Amino acid sequence: MSARLTNRRRPDARSARQAGGLRVAALGTACVALLVPALSACGGSASSSAGGATLKWASSYFPGHWDPVVGGSGAQFRELALVYGSLTRTDEEGKAVPDLAESWEYNKKGDGITFHVRPGLKFSDGEPVDGAAVKAAIERAQKQKNSALFGDLTSIGSVKAEGLDATLELTQVDYQIPQLLGERVLQIASPKAAANPSKLDQNPVGAGPFIIDQLIPGTKAVLRKNPDYWDAENIHIDDVELVSAPDTSTVVSGLQTGVYNFADLDPSQASAAEKAGLDVFSQPGFNASNISLNVNKAPFDDDRVVDALRYAVNRKEFVDKLTFGHGEATDQPFPKGYEAYDTQSEDAYPYDPAKSRKLLAEAGHKPGDIKLNLVIPSEDPQAEIVQSQLAAVGIKVTIKIDKNWATPFFAKDLAFSLYSTTGRDSAVQTLTAHFGPDGPLNLSTPYEPDGFRKAVAKVRQTPLDSPDYEQVLQAATRTGLKSKALIFTFSSPNLFAKSKALSDLPKNPAHIDWTGVKITGAS
Repeated sequence: MSARLTNRRRPDARSARQAGGLRVAALGTACVALLVPALSACGGSASSSAGGATLKWASSYFPGHWDPVVGGSGAQFRELALVYGSLTRTDEEGKAVPDLAESWEYNKKGDGITFHVRPGLKFSDGEPVDGAAVKAAIERAQKQKNSALFGDLTSIGSVKAEGLDATLELTQVDYQIPQLLGERVLQIASPKAAANPSKLDQNPVGAGPFIIDQLIPGTKAVLRKNPDYWDAENIHIDDVELVSAPDTSTVVSGLQTGVYNFADLDPSQASAAEKAGLDVFSQPGFNASNISLNVNKAPFDDDRVVDALRYAVNRKEFVDKLTFGHGEATDQPFPKGYEAYDTQSEDAYPYDPAKSRKLLAEAGHKPGDIKLNLVIPSEDPQAEIVQSQLAAVGIKVTIKIDKNWATPFFAKDLAFSLYSTTGRDSAVQTLTAHFGPDGPLNLSTPYEPDGFRKAVAKVRQTPLDSPDYEQVLQAATRTGLKSKALIFTFSSPNLFAKSKALSDLPKNPAHIDWTGVKITGAS
């Protein structure tokens, strides 16, 4: 989650592809001179291969941490995936498919799963990729003091390693595990390197498609192709130069002049990039922004006030002003067409300021009575839109910037805030993060909507290839959306621009996959 303010088969087993099955229907100026000191934080060559196919990527979310346990599952997981492999990965249909694990199988009851690691794999430091490495990665994510992932792994009780096999004994029946343990939540580091987590954070060692040669924290990373990567024959990029993007207005000129050939793009720059002849495209994703309320604090302890805010929100304004038409209005944490999206809950609270004012009056509030502090970590135009829309129904909002916002937000001490996420590959994980009693995005903890826990348990107990899976999943979404703690507003696009020399990327939901991607003109 990111804040932008942000198988072997046997009679009692599910095959890898079936256990991971998700069905996604329609996710569907001046040249920039980057001056950086030529200091290497990692061993090896600091320059790209002469004449090779070099990906020059300018990113607005350059990782602050290269230890995947610390970095968590926000947008930066896409960059860490250059270095780290995972047990599974996500294909273009959103299904969990083999990565470092070549197959997996559940036990008959569904409360245990064994992953079979591909034979002969090594981390870039020469250490073996095996069941012990998987066990070490899971246990570190669960126990390391600064782990951002421990809350995602509550279904895993213990792990047994035997050779290339890692068997996960679960705390409950949970068929979501292959979907969960992909690039976002379990990027696997060398256990030897991870023995010193602070060193790993600046000297990443994984078994992914690339190896870091140079890392200048927060600024630049230079990587080369990993010849020992299990799918190296389908990686056609020789080197990667990953840099932290400067001001968004300079990215297009950098792409034009060849300083970069790939960049994530601010929607405000999309038109300029298209006019410059660049390829501008959106990757499917699970992004969703929301207004977070704490129902344990006044005035949100009154359902009429909460509903008044729901009717006061004009989602189209967010889309028009913040995404320049590239995003979508949403009242759910899932995009339309995705299997977890519940059509029965669609537009349950349409924009109706008159109804909002009526509800406030019924709750005993005159215009101007309610005064709210909207606490966010930095300037954000979302906040100004919320301020304006609530002013129209008689609620005065004062925007408060707190650079340490994360502390009171995750401690559930705030009453009113904003949050944006990149979602999860496991729909259940997305639901529990937003609506569960311990959900990190539930500002109203320990509140949860009636019946939510039971609905989620039923989803976990339903194999992903079951004909009833979508129906069960959508029922859980419907139950979660009864929550008074969140008002979803809009979905921002995963928008990118590239030079025409770079071939198209696979359309994997929320991921950036370099498999099969080529750069023409390289020798």
